[in-house]
Amino acid sequence: MSSDENTSPNGTDIGQKRRKGALQLGARKKQYVAAYRHQAEVSFFCSCTTDPLVHHGRHFGRTVHALCTVNALLNNSLLRLGELADQPDEAFDNEEHREHQVFNHLLQMIPGLQERLMEASTEEVKHIAELIQKGSTNARSDDTKSLKSAVLDWITPWGQVLNPLLARNVKTDCGFHHERTGALLCPAGLDLSSAEYGLRLIGEMSVSGDHWPIFLYHGYSYDPEDPWNGLLRSALLVSAYKHIFTSPSSVDKEPKATRSGNAHIHGMTHVTRPSIAYIATQVRFALSSSPVFSRTDSITDSERFYSSILDLLEDREEVQEVDDLITWWNRQIFPSYLSVQRPVCKNSALARIKQKRTELTAAAQNK
Repeated sequence: MSSDENTSPNGTDIGQKRRKGALQLGARKKQYVAAYRHQAEVSFFCSCTTDPLVHHGRHFGRTVHALCTVNALLNNSLLRLGELADQPDEAFDNEEHREHQVFNHLLQMIPGLQERLMEASTEEVKHIAELIQKGSTNARSDDTKSLKSAVLDWITPWGQVLNPLLARNVKTDCGFHHERTGALLCPAGLDLSSAEYGLRLIGEMSVSGDHWPIFLYHGYSYDPEDPWNGLLRSALLVSAYKHIFTSPSSVDKEPKATRSGNAHIHGMTHVTRPSIAYIATQVRFALSSSPVFSRTDSITDSERFYSSILDLLEDREEVQEVDDLITWWNRQIFPSYLSVQRPVCKNSALARIKQKRTELTAAAQNK
């Protein structure tokens, strides 16, 4: 059998399909443009700083999946659309189904992407992935830097100062090294007043990412009898969401429809589940003492934290609570959401007009 018979139309090695999962960060490596690419492809490879794919990648990372390895996502999904197209849905596991859903969101976000991918060579697919990944990574980095000092303002009591003060450009004294940030990072359900769980002791523990901190809860209050009560509804999360998606100035003011925040730039009109997990991850990292966001950071365990929140928000058994949560978030972030969602009053003139039109249409059809 020739080597050509072992490859898909776009050059993917079928024998090496699904070499790794896509919904996790890959190892860091330098991005480059191979010198041997044919001159005819030069126009395809646009500058990473100007290509629209970078622009879309920024929004993709914030609202669809923040810690996705885009190259693996594209390769796995193209295999599913090509060589594995005849496979029944039962042949794919839950993680593969989630990957494909993320891929479909990406296709909806970027017009013409599917056609571009299906006609692309292996090198072109790789470059498309690099551009999208660059946008996602840069957005995360920009948001991390922006929130580092902003979070300190939000956690400082009005008219007071933190004691001791926290530097805005150095994080070594944050996390469990400081009473304020440590209290917010304290895992929900632990009693800080007890000798068993002091801040120092918690800081010396390896707190896993799926042991959620108290700052996720409204009023920083956790009810073990009703763990959904107030979850992901804290004022700190709302401030961070507005800071990133509507504009830093909108945190203390009513958002305006004309603002050119990230939501407005990308035509975003509602909150997504991954965007909530993304904001929670960013705030948690901002409160921590870790200086650099890394998937291998055992202190923050950010990847597990993000994934565990996303798992809950996408759990079909929690659909009622999640729907209520999303509605609540939309009311906080998008001022026009209520007017769009509000049903027409039964006794209003508008309702009567619609009813009259329905009656006239029905009468005409019965003639």
